[in-house]
This record gives sequence, structure tokens and C-alpha cells, in this order.
Amino acid sequence: MKSSIRPDAVLIQAVIAGALSFAHLHDLAQAAGQTGWKAWAYPVSVDLLLVAAWRRLRAHRSRLAWCWFLVALVASLGANIATAGFLDMEHPPALLRLGIAGWPAVAFLGGTLLAHQHTDHTSDPAPGLDSEPEQVPAPRAVVAVDRPETPEPAPEIPEAEPVPALPKAAPSVPPALIDHARKVATDHRARTGADIDAATLRARLGLPEDLALAIVTQLA
Repeated sequence: MKSSIRPDAVLIQAVIAGALSFAHLHDLAQAAGQTGWKAWAYPVSVDLLLVAAWRRLRAHRSRLAWCWFLVALVASLGANIATAGFLDMEHPPALLRLGIAGWPAVAFLGGTLLAHQHTDHTSDPAPGLDSEPEQVPAPRAVVAVDRPETPEPAPEIPEAEPVPALPKAAPSVPPALIDHARKVATDHRARTGADIDAATLRARLGLPEDLALAIVTQLA
């Protein structure tokens, strides 16, 4: 399956600008006395330093990267301005010849510093750019210590007032039992000369205490 190639306006503009800047740097180096392959090496050196500084800026914004990016940009922009008729290309000034001759050492120094720059080195970003968010140290873990909980005192429950005992109702005694108990009481009085008490009646008839007491009360 063939992929359709669509031209990108930004890419085309970048290619045109790069080609023109490359040609201007070549013409400037050639006017300063650098001929042959040396004249072509200068624009390559400037563009490589510009790309290296830009890649370093994307990875880590530092003053060093900004410095060499501006140096390469000034060299490229200066060549574009110089070849636009502001300088006599037939008789270039001595200062321009000095700059062209010293450029290889400058480019080598810049490339070496950019290649060996530590990425963990922090520096202030260039003005006008958003600074990277400051890294906040992670909070330390807090170890919870188990402490014995103090038991809350139980609420005091008021003591219940004693309920007065209800008087027991006198048990009902059958008439036949009354008659039989009367005979036993008469016999007891004849033998002892005293009225029978509840304990004796209870022992004689085998009755409950309350029933014997009720019978003695009725016999009195």
C-alpha cells in the first residue's frame, strides 16, 4: 500500500531557510580566504552546533545550552546579513577573517561542553521560558504506634429501690380440714393443757407453714 506524501509548509520553509543560511555561510567563509572543502565545512559546523544546542535545550534547559545556541544563531544570522551587501566581499575586514579562522576551535569547545554536560545539573532557565516544575520531596511515611486505649468508665447505673413486699393473701382452708384440725387441737389441749401452735399442727398434719398458721388463727 503506497502512502500519500503531503507537503508540509513548515518543513518546506525550514529546508529553504537552511539552504540559504548554508549558502551564505559558505560564501562568507570563501570570501574570508577559506577555499575548497574548508568553505563547505564552516556551514556544516555552524548548523551542527546549532542543532546540538537545541537538542540539549529540549532535554535540559541550562545557561550553557542557551549560550551556545545563541553563538551558533549569531554566526548563522551574521552570515546572512553580511552577504546581503553590508560587507565588501572582495575585501573583507580583518576582524571577519579572524572570526572565521577561530571558529573551528570555538565550535569544538561548544560541542565538547554540550556533549559532556551533566543532565542532573540544575541552572536557571533563560528569561521568557517556563521554568520546570520544582520537584517536591515525597513525604516521609509515618509509622503509627499502637497505644493502649484507656477504657471509658462505664456509666453508673442507679440502684433500683427495693419494691415493698406485698402482703401474702391468707390461703383458703377447706371446712373439712378445719374440722379435722379442731379435733387435733382439742386432743392436744386435753393432753398438754395448752392451745396447739402452728408448728405442732404442721408437724401433726404435714401441712405447709402458711396453711398451718391460717388454721391456728381460725381456731383461736
